[in-house]
Amino acid sequence: MASARRVGVAVDFSSCSIKALQWTVDNVVKEGDHLVLIVVRHDSNYEHGEMQLWETTGSPLIPLSEFSEPAVMKKYEFNPEPKVIDIVQTAARQKNITVIMKIYWGDAREKLCEAVDQVPLDYLTLGNRGLGPLQRVIMGSVSNYVMNNAICPVTVVKSLDHNH
Repeated sequence: MASARRVGVAVDFSSCSIKALQWTVDNVVKEGDHLVLIVVRHDSNYEHGEMQLWETTGSPLIPLSEFSEPAVMKKYEFNPEPKVIDIVQTAARQKNITVIMKIYWGDAREKLCEAVDQVPLDYLTLGNRGLGPLQRVIMGSVSNYVMNNAICPVTVVKSLDHNH
């Protein structure tokens, strides 16, 4: 077990993050690894005490068995995309890996770098929204920020299904 790597994937359930997840499962994850789905939520309009505690540290690590349990996910006010659950359940079964999820609230750039430190992650994959140069300047690229600031190897899986 000491050799188990913690491979993170930033998942926001967009098509490009699902593509990044599938790419990671196909090309990076090997038997015995821990696949960690890192979800960053922007909304922070919650009143629950637990949620306020997790705002700083993120949620506890959530095992795969709880992803598709509505009662558990309701606690996090969150429903994972069925396609993502299907990808990770198949990967867990075929590759004999452990799949867990951690949810953060706040700015994706900062929280993804925090996840690298806190979990900690040995590797991180994220999708690229394919923003044009002007949009990147205005909005700031999450992938550029994470690549420049994370203390582990980062792979950006480009999504080609956007219009130029």
